Formats: sequence, structure tokens, C-alpha cells
Amino acid sequence: MTSKTLTEKSIRQLFVTGENCIYEIPIYQRNYAWEKEEIDNLVQDIFDSMEDAKENNTDNTYYIGTLVTFHKGDNVYEVIDGQQRLTTIRLILHVLGQEVKHPLTYRARKKSDDTLKHLSDFGDIDDVDKGIVNGLGDARKAIDEIVSDKESFTNYFLDNVHVIHYQVPRDIDLNHYFEVMNSRGEQLEKHEIVKAQLMQKLSNDSERKVFNKIWQACSQMSVYVQQALELNAEKVFSPDLDKFQLQDFDDLTQDIDNQNNIQKTGKLSINEILASEDLVKLNPQKDYKDTFQPIIDFPNFLLIVLKLLRLKEPEFLPDNFVLDDKDLLKEFQESKFDCQMVKDFGKLLLKSKFLLDNYMVHHADEEDTIKNNPWQLQILRKSSYSDNLCGEKSLQDNLVHLLSMFEVSFTARQRKNYLFYILLYLNDLTVIDVKEYREFVESLADHYFCGIYLDKDKLNDSNTPLPGSFDDVIIPNNALFVNELPSRNAADFLSIFGDGSQKSKGVPLFVFNYCDYKIWKLYQERLRGEKLQVGSPERREFFDVLGCSDFGLDVFNDFYFSRTRRSLEHYYPQATADGEDGHLNEQQINCFGNFAMIGNVVNSTGSNWDPKTKLSHYLEDASGKINKVSVASLKFMIMMQMCKDCQKWDFEEIRSHQEKMMRLLNL
Repeated sequence: MTSKTLTEKSIRQLFVTGENCIYEIPIYQRNYAWEKEEIDNLVQDIFDSMEDAKENNTDNTYYIGTLVTFHKGDNVYEVIDGQQRLTTIRLILHVLGQEVKHPLTYRARKKSDDTLKHLSDFGDIDDVDKGIVNGLGDARKAIDEIVSDKESFTNYFLDNVHVIHYQVPRDIDLNHYFEVMNSRGEQLEKHEIVKAQLMQKLSNDSERKVFNKIWQACSQMSVYVQQALELNAEKVFSPDLDKFQLQDFDDLTQDIDNQNNIQKTGKLSINEILASEDLVKLNPQKDYKDTFQPIIDFPNFLLIVLKLLRLKEPEFLPDNFVLDDKDLLKEFQESKFDCQMVKDFGKLLLKSKFLLDNYMVHHADEEDTIKNNPWQLQILRKSSYSDNLCGEKSLQDNLVHLLSMFEVSFTARQRKNYLFYILLYLNDLTVIDVKEYREFVESLADHYFCGIYLDKDKLNDSNTPLPGSFDDVIIPNNALFVNELPSRNAADFLSIFGDGSQKSKGVPLFVFNYCDYKIWKLYQERLRGEKLQVGSPERREFFDVLGCSDFGLDVFNDFYFSRTRRSLEHYYPQATADGEDGHLNEQQINCFGNFAMIGNVVNSTGSNWDPKTKLSHYLEDASGKINKVSVASLKFMIMMQMCKDCQKWDFEEIRSHQEKMMRLLNL
């Protein structure tokens, strides 16, 4: 292996190619302890990064963390830090059917070592490491449930998932190194380095303490910032905690000055800041009542706030600023921070976290079920209780659907452009009117659809937006929506997404979700009160617009944008699309009218079924084996009902359905 101290390696380079080596887990390391949630999150994050790379036509690198080793000689590398991730990588490689050239071994721990050596058949050994056995099962289940294309995922995992390999110098005092590692509990993250660099620019201890408390509160992404902030709430929030009112960063330093009586002025080195326990140590996680699953992690949120701050710079080019935490250090180092800019960033970070927590959807800490919408849009008020953002149910529901539509379309924590635009809009408001906010988010969705997804010049060869396309349309000249909504027609749609005479290059997830939102909104606007009655003229007209017979309203009442819908389904299957013996051809099945979004697991089991078989399983299933959330796409329900009405699904039905949906999209 290379003699360099610090190298970046792909998983393929780490385990498969290059000079033979052994990674050895020493006896002082704990047993393998990763559980299902950690493994699920890792597989989901890597899968999302892969999907994001496809959608944006980029070659994303997913950084899995740091591997710290000590070269013992004879190409044996003792693993000092990173053994949990390294073991998980080894298990995933086995699930993906990949042979490894460089083994991972457990020194002086025979049970663990034997288990790793017999991953294919544990029956060959007397005693197994249950942690590794369970980890293998969890990895297999995670890949089966999350990954729809194992071949693509395998290639991405091998070549695009990277680790930073740090080889401890041979002359280092290992005892001192372990002391440092144990005192911290973990290595410095990139955002901790950014924090230290920013605090170094501040003038005195009071400013650094305030900045640190803001940073600590905002880094707790699953908690309302009103609960987590340990500063004078009266200066930051309204009396009911539901409005942000901080005027200036320095308003908060006065309280620190009064508490300390003395200001320690002057610059500190980064090492001094990192060594200062009261500035770096994270506050212990409290037992907060109102928690949720955040839609973005802290490092990528920091990048959004930095872009918001820099957008006001006259020479700033947003197209060149990438919302991807792999560039976190670069983007902050390239920004010309002085003391005042750090204060401005601190205030903007605090306000943006308030807006994120109280005006954006979050996913509840529960599984997706058909009768329970897990998306929450709630504002935290005094006495620590959260309440719906809007008391008007139709407006609340509408906004929840719009915001969750964006979130499930752009799940990856990187490149959340939509979130940047929403926070840009909210940050500029003195008073937030919920109705106007809903109108903005809907206008944002319309601009995405018409300005980006229906413009060939904004799309690559797989119909995903080119880099910079979103900013070009949404913030031309660094301002929101300067231009009017582009005028689009059916010809634009058909030329991109296919009309049956040519094969579509791909239909992005956002287009399906936008269509489902339009269907749901039509239901919300047209069917109220007496109009809901079976056989009413309004109800018959509603289903006529959809192009099918009445299949009830429960689907519309229960509908929400589930995160499980990540797979593209051909309703008429590809397996029989050969154009012979009355079968449809590839051009006919690869158009918008034959596509729907569906859960990965359901798609993997039934992708080759013919339309009637799918109908009996998905729409009329009585066994309970099919998760209804996985097929709860409104567009897909309409397609299946059409198939049920006509007792067939040929190109006539595909074309008719596509025309109905295009009219619904105002084309």
C-alpha cells in the first residue's frame, strides 16, 4: 500500500484491488455493534446519493468516513478507528456477492474472526458472533428493501463510496493518540472544523460563547430550536415562541457580558478553541417531547445557510456553489469571513433553523401506514406544545402535500435546492402569511415543472436537470421568480417524455409527484359537502376527468407522499414488450402513460406480471401481503381502475390515460 499518511480510497481499492494486505481489528476494540437502524440509514444514504447522481448526471462521491490504521509491517494494518464502518462495508460486500482480496480479521477474538470467514455458511463453525450474524441479516434486508437495481448499486458502492484512510505515522506515541481519541469519543467532523475556523474570527470570549450556543442548538436537527437554544429566549423569539425577532447578534452578547463581568478579548488559535471544553463539548441530549425525523443533516443545512448569506454579495455566482457536504470545507474556506460576517452567519443560521423547524414538513418518528400521514407541519409555541401551522384544514393539508411532494422528490440530503428557495423566501419576510406561503410553494412547483422539466435545454440525456438549471430558472439575477411562468404545451411534454412513437429517455420522480399533487388538488377543490355523495353530478364529472369509473374517495382522503415510493413501474411490463403477437413495443410502453411510481419491494416482486395480474394483486389483494402505501400513487390507482373498467391495458388505454393526465397538467 502507499506510504502516504492520508489517502482517499474507494471501497474497491480498499478491499478488492492493489497490493495484498490485511486489516486487523485489535483486542482492545469493542465487538461489532451496529444495529438495524444504523445499517438501514447507511444503505439508504448511499442509495439516495446514487439516485441523486443519476438525476443530476454527476459522478457523486459518497464519503463513508475515516479509517485510521497503524502499519505493523508485513502489510498488516491495525485498525485504530473505523472498525464498525469497516465491518459493515465487509458485510455489504458479501450481500452484493463481491469477493474480497484484502481480508478483515479480528485478532485474538476467534468467534468474531471465524464468523467473518464463514459468511456464506455459519453451519461450518461451532460458535458465531451474533452481532455480525445479525448485521449480515440487517444488511441483506436493507438492500432487498431499499435497492431496486443491485447491479448499479454494486458498481456505485465499489467505485463511488470512499473512505479517508489515515495511516498513523510510525513514530507517533500511540498511547497519546488513544488518549485524544477516548477523550473526544470520535474524530473531528468537517462541520466541527468549520465551527472552529469561524469562531477564530470573533473578537472576544462573549461572542464565541454566543456563537457556540447558537451552533449547538442548531446542530440538534431533530429538535425544535426554541427548545434547544440556551440563550435569552425573550430576545430571540416572541413571547409565545412562534415568531423570530432577534435584531442583531450583539444583542445576545450583552447577557454573556453581564454574566461574566469580564470579556476576554483577542484571537484564539483553532487548537485553543478545540481544546476549550465549554466551547466544543456538545450539550447532553435532553428528553425533548417534540422530536421528529429531520429532512436534512446539519452539514448540508450549513451549506444552505452559507448560500443564503452569500447570495447578497454582488459578485456571487450561485451556479458555482454546490449544496453537497463533500465540499463543506472548501465552500467555507473560499468565503471571505471577517468578524461581522461570522456574526451575520450566526444570526442567519439561528433564524433559518427556526424557519426549518416551524415552517417545513418533518417526518414523524413512525413507519408509513395507509391511514396515517406521517408528515407534520407544526409550529412550537410556549409551554412546549406543537400545533398545526394553520388552523384551516384545507390550507394546512394543501401545504403539507406541496412540501412533502418536494421532499420525496429530492430525498437525498445533498442538493436540496427546493429547500434553499423556500428558506430564501421565508427569510425575506417580516410577517409570514400562510396562504401566501402556500401560493409561493405552489408557484415554485409550477416553475420546476414548466421552467425546468419541460425545457429540453435544461435536461441531460436521461431527462434529469443539468447543473445550474434550478438556479437559472428560480433565482435569475439572484432574485426569486423574476420571469413569468414559461408557456408550455402538449408538444413540449410529448417530445421529452414520449408519445408512443419514440422511447422516452426517462421520466423524473418529480414529474410523477407533481402529477399526483395535481390529481389530489382537483379532488380537494371539486368534491366538498354534498358533492361527495355517490352518483352526484360533481363526483361523476370528477372521475370522468380522471378517465375511469368511480373507485371511491378513500384513496384521496388517505393519500400522502410516502417515502417508500422510489421505484418506476411499467404497468405494461417490459418482459413482454417485443412488438410481436399483439404485444406492445418498447416505444409504446416507455411513455408517461404507462409509468407509475411504486414501492421498491413491490416492484421487485411484480415487475414482470401482466396488467391484469398486477390489478388482482395491487388493487384487489385480500391477503394483506401487499403494502397499500407502496401502491398508493393516485396516478397508478387511476391506471388500474381503467384496466379494470376495460379488462385490458393496451396502447389505446395508455394513450388515453396520458392525454387525461396532460390535460390535468394544463397542457
